[in-house]
Amino acid sequence: MAKSGKATCGRDWYWNGCANRVEQGLEVSLIGVVDVEAQTGYALSAQQTFAQKDLPDLTRMDQYLYHLDTMRCELPPSVKYLAVDGAYAKENFITGAVQLELHVISKLRCDANLRWLYMGEQKPRGRRRKYDGKVELSHQERLTFVETLRPGVDLYTATVFHVSLKRTIRLAYPLNRSNPTKPRFVVLFSTDVEQDPLEIYRLYSLRFQVEFLFRDAKQFTGLADCQARDCVKLEFHFNASFTALNLAKIEAHQQHHAGTPLTFSMASMKRRALNEHLLERFISNLDLSPSVIKAHPNYEKLRNYGMIAA
Repeated sequence: MAKSGKATCGRDWYWNGCANRVEQGLEVSLIGVVDVEAQTGYALSAQQTFAQKDLPDLTRMDQYLYHLDTMRCELPPSVKYLAVDGAYAKENFITGAVQLELHVISKLRCDANLRWLYMGEQKPRGRRRKYDGKVELSHQERLTFVETLRPGVDLYTATVFHVSLKRTIRLAYPLNRSNPTKPRFVVLFSTDVEQDPLEIYRLYSLRFQVEFLFRDAKQFTGLADCQARDCVKLEFHFNASFTALNLAKIEAHQQHHAGTPLTFSMASMKRRALNEHLLERFISNLDLSPSVIKAHPNYEKLRNYGMIAA
């Protein structure tokens, strides 16, 4: 996040994925939980990343892992998988997360250094053979077909060894053949080698619900508007911003009618709150009967007037 002021805690050079370059400002690490059935994310804890000069003995990845370690006990017992961006696919972070009893789901580079596991017969003498050559991700001949996700997009899988991560992983390989001359693919993986590749694909897609938390918090709850310089005050502001977003989602869930998919829009929530405030002001200033007005069949239409996802 953009932030000026030389005395601001944590101000440093960080990678900005939107701008695709390194920029000066603040960085916030967020741990969130996602309701898989409702496909909705909630913020659990936001922590500011310290500048490298303030913690010279720790890498950024060490700070992220420390944040995860401190919050592991706060996660629901049913949480077994951690879906993260491909930037977290580093050996120290993956190993640390697995030690916290969390299987990691993430994304690999298209040129990741992978090895096929040798499944053939071993020789009676000598060292046992472990690997059967390098995995060429641009070729799908040795991958196992799972199913067709949608027309033109097929899902493949394989169990391979990742050299840099120093562990065996399960691949989920969506291949898009909508353009036959230039097929495109993404390499997803899980440290749980027994996991269903379709579930890997689905859970990684839900990771973007946490990304939406940043979007909505910046647009509607003032995530990037704090003028404080102290790290404690900044971190309090970040968590307060995400908490306000959580409360709005809970209210939307409580007002949701069963049988229809929940579509959350923070802009619509703010619009409804404004409509309710105006209706209350009209009732009060015009000496109207609240029970008569609120019992009218068109009252709900007025509450939802102007909503994007009414």
